[in-house]
Amino acid sequence: MHVVNEVFPGDPKQIEELMKPGPKGPIFMVNLLKFKERAEYEDGRETDLSGREAYMIYGRAVSELLPKFGGRAIFAADVTFLSLGQADELWDEVAIAMYPQRADMVRMSMSEEWRAIAVHRSAGLKGQLNIETVAPNEAMLTMILGGRR
Repeated sequence: MHVVNEVFPGDPKQIEELMKPGPKGPIFMVNLLKFKERAEYEDGRETDLSGREAYMIYGRAVSELLPKFGGRAIFAADVTFLSLGQADELWDEVAIAMYPQRADMVRMSMSEEWRAIAVHRSAGLKGQLNIETVAPNEAMLTMILGGRR
């Protein structure tokens, strides 16, 4: 599987699209995560952490940061089985975060707080897909959020 781990999209078209307002209402970012076997920090620091352990440092910190930008962690779980379709390799984890608007996610990912914790994300991830989704209607949104906005 060919995967490119990027903190920000590398394709200029993706960056241009990301800076647009995006869909109305909350977005749910589906994160498909593949971890490195061993964490590798860009500053060369020595570590005994696995990629998953390094990413979990980021995950705990970003869960606390999300509310400052109106968002919250919705779901995270290990991938255990591919029941339909075919893939050379499965992702290790799926995580979903909610943001009131795409701009809130962009603001968070440009903040100094996020940049400080993102070193653990980069150290732990072999690759990641971020897929923006929206609830198709108010009833689905209510079900997802449990009546809370």
